[in-house]
Amino acid sequence: MPRPLIAFKQALMKRRLILLLAAAVTVAAALVPIAVMADDLTATQAAGVAADTVWVIVTGCLVMFMQAGFAMLEVGFSRMKNVGTVVAKVVTNLSVSSIAYWAVGFGFAFGAGGWFAFIGGSSFFPTFSPGSQLHLPAIDASTATASAKWFFEFVFCAVSLAIVWGTMIERTKFIVYILFGIPFAAFIYPLISHQLFGGGFLMATLGAQDFAGSTVVHLTGATAGFAGLLLLGPRIGKYEKGRPNAIPGHNMPLAQLGVLILWFGWFGFNPGSTLNATNLHFADIVVVTNLAAAAGAVAALATVSAITKTMDVGMIGNGAIAALVAITAPSGYVEPWAAIVIGAVAGVIVVVGVLALDKYLDDPVGALPAHGLAGIWGTLSCGLFTVPALAKFNGVGGGGLFYTGSFHQLGAQAIAVTASFLAVFVMSYGLFWVIKKTVGLRVSTREVKMVVAIIRHEKLQEVQDVLDECGVSGVTVTEVKGCGAQRGYTEKYRGTAVHISLRPRLKVEAVMQSEIVNTVVDKIALAARADNGGEVGDGKIFVIGVEDAVRIRTGEHGPDTVKHGARAMWGH
Repeated sequence: MPRPLIAFKQALMKRRLILLLAAAVTVAAALVPIAVMADDLTATQAAGVAADTVWVIVTGCLVMFMQAGFAMLEVGFSRMKNVGTVVAKVVTNLSVSSIAYWAVGFGFAFGAGGWFAFIGGSSFFPTFSPGSQLHLPAIDASTATASAKWFFEFVFCAVSLAIVWGTMIERTKFIVYILFGIPFAAFIYPLISHQLFGGGFLMATLGAQDFAGSTVVHLTGATAGFAGLLLLGPRIGKYEKGRPNAIPGHNMPLAQLGVLILWFGWFGFNPGSTLNATNLHFADIVVVTNLAAAAGAVAALATVSAITKTMDVGMIGNGAIAALVAITAPSGYVEPWAAIVIGAVAGVIVVVGVLALDKYLDDPVGALPAHGLAGIWGTLSCGLFTVPALAKFNGVGGGGLFYTGSFHQLGAQAIAVTASFLAVFVMSYGLFWVIKKTVGLRVSTREVKMVVAIIRHEKLQEVQDVLDECGVSGVTVTEVKGCGAQRGYTEKYRGTAVHISLRPRLKVEAVMQSEIVNTVVDKIALAARADNGGEVGDGKIFVIGVEDAVRIRTGEHGPDTVKHGARAMWGH
């Protein structure tokens, strides 16, 4: 073959090789962006899961911190002698409800299967691993991990249980908190949670709206507390001759600290209920939540000032709490102006409610109007103020009356409130009734009272013997002067008449257990009576209530500090 032809073929082969290499590079360059895009998509999804999970956990921690707010609120509205029990109760209920809700409560509330229109039927005793998910139909849209969802829903259950006891503090047996708290967290609360949070009939079929729990959390807790209160009865001394007596809390600054902690915690409660950080709706909910609380506090201040002509610090705090309760259901559905209206109405409701209910029901912290009445109002307000676009965004129900002119959504809200109240009341009343008949609801009615006897000097030893015989541990004797039915008398001093209007007597004071007061009074009256069967001037006996008795040496409180085992033998 001639050399020119060979050179031509070699050049042609080189060109073909270059073209193949160029084609390969082009194809590779075209495929690289596809691979990079695939990696970017996976990274974006992972970032979304992480963001949602962190958001749900952080807001859940804010809601859990509300337990401190409830503790401070109840401590502030309690008398000092009961504050230790309040704190112990909060910790105990948080603990027992944690276990009960993990075991079965979460499955009943959000699990798939079972009779789903009524209650959930899976995810009992759940186990978790990094990034794991459970089939939870109503909240599957959230990419947060299953463990994050469990924690967030549990702290809601714990808040509802805390509300129960606000109506019943200062006279409930400690064991009752446990005996009621377990079934409440295991079934009563999960039933209502499933209906309005978990895809049950009221939510999925009826379209009832409760974004963060005005009914699920607050009305449920208040209704259970109402049922228990009816069986428990008032604190001793609250009502006399059909009229209520004020029993002030011992520390209003502490109570208002509780209000501020709860207000802060609500920024986890409502915004966190999106279970989603990436759609950014939570920021809108922060705004409406805060505006409602502010409107409630101002409205409560104006209302209580108009009714009582005084500024009541406790009422102002309750106004903020009631407004926060009311905005909880519509927080994801309404605009800022509506939030102000909803909060202001709640502030009025709680003041009028506290003043009205206090005449008949002993509710120390005002939980029934603040969580019950305000919870009802908040749930119904969805039927008035829900924005149609937000109802579509959340996928539940429709627009409110003011936007659509239709009563349909308001009717759905009314049915949800009624059904939830009746179900919780019946179950709670039945459970409290069983507890009352078995272990009892009330603590011992033993309390401390003071007996004050005004007697003649010569009767002191006999009265002391009576007190000693009855087991009274101490007595105070004071020289006094006075007159009663026995009038003064006239004497001569250096030939001049002097009218003596006050006669010398002894005042004997003794503090004792209330159950022996009647016996002691009867025996003192007999011992202090004149030997001829009694005459004018023998004296008087008064019985006075005592807040508490404290033994200085040991710091011991209560009735046991005012009795002794062996006779003191005073004066012998």
